[in-house]
Amino acid sequence: MKEIEVVAAVIQHEGKIFCAQRGANAKEYLAYKYEFPGGKTEAGETHEAALIREIDEELNWVIQVDEPLITVHHTYPDFKIIMHAFLCTPLDLNFRLNEHMDYVWLPISELYALDWAAADLPIIDQLSYLE
Repeated sequence: MKEIEVVAAVIQHEGKIFCAQRGANAKEYLAYKYEFPGGKTEAGETHEAALIREIDEELNWVIQVDEPLITVHHTYPDFKIIMHAFLCTPLDLNFRLNEHMDYVWLPISELYALDWAAADLPIIDQLSYLE
């Protein structure tokens, strides 16, 4: 089974967390799910550099990577994922959805109300400990 390593940004602003909704996907179990934005790490790239690049590509947004939050190991039906999640701060609030269909800012206590990609759920669990 294929294993991929990715990074995810938990972007915080004024007590709320940025949640991005995926669009249609060939993998039905990921279609229209909410996620913390990010993506694959390229060869020779640090997790932090990958996160800054991915958020720029997906959202045209400049963020600051503050600190590691959690590393999630999850097995989907046809691949395994190792996801390194980091707490991040936006350097401004100007962004554009290039790959996502929608977004919402929510306090940690309301994150479970969304329909999340399964690999992102442990990140929410970890955030709940920070409240």
